[in-house]
Amino acid sequence: MSFAKDFSKAMSQAGPSQFQEVIRQELEYSMKVELDKILATAPSNELEHTKKDLEGFKKLFHRFLQEKGPSVDWGKIQRPPEDSIQPYEKIKARGLPDNIASVLNKLVVVKLNGGLGTSMGCKGPKSLIGVRNENTFLDLTVQQIEHLNKTYNTDVPLVLMNSFNTDEDTKKILQKYSQSRLKIYTFNQSRYPRINKETLLPIAKDVSYSGENTECWYPPGHGDIYGSFYNSGLLDNLIAEGKEYIFVSNIDNLGATVDLYILNHLMNPPNGKRCEFVMEVTNKTRADVKGGTLTQYENKLRLVEIAQVPKAHVDEFKSVSKFKIFNTNNLWIALSAIKRLQEKNAIDMEIIVNPKTLDGGLNVIQLETAVGAAIKSFENSLGINVPRSRFLPVKTTSDLLLVMSNLYSLNAGSLTMSEKREFPTVPLVKLGSSFTKVQDYLRRFESIPDMLELDHLTVSGDVTFGKNVSLKGTVIIIANHGDRIDIPAGAVLENKIVSGNLRILDH
Repeated sequence: MSFAKDFSKAMSQAGPSQFQEVIRQELEYSMKVELDKILATAPSNELEHTKKDLEGFKKLFHRFLQEKGPSVDWGKIQRPPEDSIQPYEKIKARGLPDNIASVLNKLVVVKLNGGLGTSMGCKGPKSLIGVRNENTFLDLTVQQIEHLNKTYNTDVPLVLMNSFNTDEDTKKILQKYSQSRLKIYTFNQSRYPRINKETLLPIAKDVSYSGENTECWYPPGHGDIYGSFYNSGLLDNLIAEGKEYIFVSNIDNLGATVDLYILNHLMNPPNGKRCEFVMEVTNKTRADVKGGTLTQYENKLRLVEIAQVPKAHVDEFKSVSKFKIFNTNNLWIALSAIKRLQEKNAIDMEIIVNPKTLDGGLNVIQLETAVGAAIKSFENSLGINVPRSRFLPVKTTSDLLLVMSNLYSLNAGSLTMSEKREFPTVPLVKLGSSFTKVQDYLRRFESIPDMLELDHLTVSGDVTFGKNVSLKGTVIIIANHGDRIDIPAGAVLENKIVSGNLRILDH
């Protein structure tokens, strides 16, 4: 019999019933038995750590069984009050105090470094992919903070939240920064068991996570930062050193640099009342309709993600006119508030149920949370509407082409839009499946084209680019199946559609 089906059927019937409660208890008991079996296989040096992970998972699973239907009541969602999302210009206009160094010394930079480069065809941590002049995401992060510390004679540390997928490779690479003017700390996200979609029981039989067992475990989303950071002991150590705020962002967002104006606003608020949580948001474009948005919900700022929206309201959620902003996942959070809430077990984040199909065809689910969803648990939260330049994520090789091109200049680890670009918007680039993997993408460009005057580029099929190509306006290049297009060296394509077959052969 499938517990999952019975459970969901029972849950869909209105009102709590004894039947629901019996099934819930049965599922929790079965889960406890399985987790105890897994824990019994832990070697003594991993026992304490594994126990903490499985305890955390048990709490999450308990909450998963309690929740019914979409987690937001659409009727209660309101636009946030005017003053709860401040324009960045207003914050910047306050200027900076003379003692900016002492303000900086209260800051810790945290990068979310749990992800692998698999979606771009790379093995190992995504942060180790080369993005610009052979610098990786991690290199650029280190250069930025080192530059900050040298410029202001400060001691801003970098903290990496790794996952069990990225920890070992990241630690090997960190040795190369041992001479940097920068303290680097790491801690690990939890490691939770994936559960069978039908039985709702773990597919792992023991604690090992190498070889065939890799698929049995997962890092439970970046919402895990609060518990993992606290449990690692690092949170307390940083508070003891006098640190007060963390600036958290995804390591693949190249726009997420330390902003002194936002930091000053946190440390020296105009009304004297400090914010415990600041979320950087930016204006939606048509490309961002799925991004989570800030709303007012039961008198608190609340992040609403597309997965939480009832089906009937998804189009309304995507509307650029009603919900004008989305979350960049650049967050500024008070360390003392994380400690207080963590100790009270008061950080409330909606559960994201992420279904996966494993290589062998088994359907599993993983229970996750998102770091920004905790905004409603903090006091005096604020959204800041920042320029689009603070959101420059590299998720695909299309994004990689933009950041490798002459649209951006690189200075001390920070990318800024070139002054030669006449308008500040980023071109829309869509590279087809032949470019998905980084090594294929690099092989297809002899050099990165000049894109200063590009608005839109679509490339599909077997296409290669020679040296010193220039792309302007709207350029569409489509090689049909079996055809190949070689764009010759030095070609200038302005508002052109190229299709069919174009081979350049050496003779």
